Amino acid sequence: MFVDSHCHLSFPELKQRLPDILADMRNAQVVQAICICTQMEEFEDVHALAMAHDVLWSTVGVHPDTEDMREPDVAELVALAARPRVVAIGETGLDYYRLNGRSIADMEWQRERFRTHIRAAKRAGKPLVIHTRASAADTLRVLDEEGGEQAGGVFHCFTETAEVALAAVERGYYISFSGIVSFKNAQDLRDLLKLLPLDRVLIETDSPYLAPVPFRGKTNTPAYVPHVAKAVADAVGLPVHELAAIATANTRRLFKLPEAA
Repeated sequence: MFVDSHCHLSFPELKQRLPDILADMRNAQVVQAICICTQMEEFEDVHALAMAHDVLWSTVGVHPDTEDMREPDVAELVALAARPRVVAIGETGLDYYRLNGRSIADMEWQRERFRTHIRAAKRAGKPLVIHTRASAADTLRVLDEEGGEQAGGVFHCFTETAEVALAAVERGYYISFSGIVSFKNAQDLRDLLKLLPLDRVLIETDSPYLAPVPFRGKTNTPAYVPHVAKAVADAVGLPVHELAAIATANTRRLFKLPEAA
């Protein structure tokens, strides 16, 4: 059995094919998936998916790279996180990849948004789903300043250095690997896996993006998470079924998911 710890089934290219996607998940033995919220304007759609399908769960939050969207405050995030089948706050974090002529100092709005999500996670007792890109030092610094260890969570779709991964694990966080780990040019991620405690490893698709080999370049779906598991298992020298069991147990522990029906 497999669990996709991060997907975007509310995005149009997947939502319009949802019955087929759910059938493909069953056929691939993907028994649970977490649907990630990226802006407050889509939360109701994300949550409705989780409420309508017992294999789906949801989060609430605003992606760091989303501009000109409504900013929630701590109270709103906490209230929405208390709804049934909402298992985490995020995705949140920092992303300095596209500064578009701005300085890092100009990105204070992202850091303030991140602080709001950390405070909400601590108050709600829910883990954080963290996105960090070209911003690892500030991501860790803000987490430390806000007591982010009290919330816990996952650094999703991890592409940073081993040093950053180990720093996150030291703070109690999990590290999630997407289809990128299967790419030919991602040997650094496969080497990193050998350094991590396996009880801190998750797998995800981040669908509709980043389809793993042999589907690279195509629209990704949760049904492809077994291929991510295969790449991770090969990197650490385990059979796929053993890696799947470990990653599934880790995901359920972090997000407090029940056993699949």
